[in-house]
Amino acid sequence: MCMDMLKTISKLSHAYGTAEYVKAGGGNTSCKDAETLWIKPSGTTLAGLKPETFVMMDRTELSRLYEAVTPVDSADREALVKNIMASAVKAGTSGRPSVEAPLHDSLSARYVVHTHPPIVNGMTCAADGRAAVARLFPDALWVPYIDPGYMLCMSVRRSIHTYKAAHGVEPRLIFLQNHGVFVSGDTEAEIRGTYTRVFDTLKKAYRTCGVAAEVCVCESPSDAQVRGWRQVLSEALGEHAAAVAVSGRFEVGNGPISPDHIVYAKSYAYEGGVSVGELLAFVSARGYTPRVIVTENAVLGVGTNTKTARLALELALDGALVKQLAYAFGGLCYLSDVSRLFIENWEVESYRAKQAV
Repeated sequence: MCMDMLKTISKLSHAYGTAEYVKAGGGNTSCKDAETLWIKPSGTTLAGLKPETFVMMDRTELSRLYEAVTPVDSADREALVKNIMASAVKAGTSGRPSVEAPLHDSLSARYVVHTHPPIVNGMTCAADGRAAVARLFPDALWVPYIDPGYMLCMSVRRSIHTYKAAHGVEPRLIFLQNHGVFVSGDTEAEIRGTYTRVFDTLKKAYRTCGVAAEVCVCESPSDAQVRGWRQVLSEALGEHAAAVAVSGRFEVGNGPISPDHIVYAKSYAYEGGVSVGELLAFVSARGYTPRVIVTENAVLGVGTNTKTARLALELALDGALVKQLAYAFGGLCYLSDVSRLFIENWEVESYRAKQAV
């Protein structure tokens, strides 16, 4: 039974581990029985999961989290949570469990698949996202934005219990504001059926509003221009711009859209002429080197290596699509500075970003 479940969740992980659903190490999946939760390791990709790579967690030990008295300070609280979660990892397994393991454990369904599709985040990141969910998915649970980690898991856990008390069953579809979607079910068919319903419903909604499902990308810049930019970027940003990924210009989402966008592309892109002085001024003002550079006719992803540069550009394009789709539901709603700073300084997200490189 255990191996059958692991084969099924591996198959589901591959199906929903494509670029249509997640980017880099985003998203997570799990399966469970009465004693054990098998969860995706943090920083790994859904597409690369195998039955033997899931982290095994003792559900009784993990349940200590639900009664724990946690510190008020966020850093101290997350450190305590990380230690309790580590103690719940069963012998014979490796990897660090996804930080959202308690949320997966809080759902009684056998399988849980959590992703961040732009087609979904066009709604969850929109000003009228909550109203759209109530109208289009009346059976779903909507969760207002909460910092990822323990606080999110506990809040969703309480919301699940409230939903069950009102409806007699747990929600099989949960939308997290500025974050993504959780789909749960006891069979592979249930998971696939719910995702198909979500995608079909949202595609129809975007068509009805006349919102295109693809971003318009202009013609790529010349090789000569790119060589010039590389030289300036190297001079201004050093090793942080050792690699550059290039695209024609598109309308970026310039602000903190979701945790994934902040982790891989930073909260804000640099926009303007590519000059040493202006780039250094951005670094001074923002406190970090830009991952995304927007010029008059191009968008550049920069990073310490080719993979990080490509990821930055990929997330910039993903953010552009989310911004475009959000017009169907009142326009894009960025995260607050408080939420942005939590992600930028959170050790868990730093670990996830490093694992993806």
